[in-house]
Amino acid sequence: MDLERIEGTNLVLRLIRPEDAEYVHGLRTDPVYNTHLSAVTGTAADQRRWIEGYKSREASGLEYYYVIERRDDGRRCGLVRLYDIGVDHFTWGSWILDTNKPPKAALESAVLSFGAGFSLPGMDHALVDVRRANIHAAAFYRRFGMVDTGSDAQDIFFIYPREIFLRDRSAHLAVLRGEIR
Repeated sequence: MDLERIEGTNLVLRLIRPEDAEYVHGLRTDPVYNTHLSAVTGTAADQRRWIEGYKSREASGLEYYYVIERRDDGRRCGLVRLYDIGVDHFTWGSWILDTNKPPKAALESAVLSFGAGFSLPGMDHALVDVRRANIHAAAFYRRFGMVDTGSDAQDIFFIYPREIFLRDRSAHLAVLRGEIR
């Protein structure tokens, strides 16, 4: 799988670039989108420097940060990240979809990004955490097949086994193609 650019039915995931800094900073500091994310400080210029530093982690295969774009016109509509990549797992997160997203963008961006993560050698499972107050995301993760593994005062922790992703992937793709409702 080409990890640089992943094309789906209505979306494309492409690796983040320094020129995306203003977009990322805007999403991360917008109260509409950052309610359930870790706090961000600094400026768009600071975000650009962070992205520039991240590119070395990407080159080493330690992390992949994607901008989600609409396939039809290339308009950015979100972000998702694969990080803390270990021998048999990766962490999935920093997932934001903005108002420019097409229908079923949550399902499609999840299928594409988990597909990228599970295409890495040896990946048996993904780890995901979500703020307790983010009930919509937690419900989505459960419907997607993730399993609760515990919680703390702030977060619920999930594991997503590769075999569940592979088992359900064709059904998810059928939904995206409009074959299943």
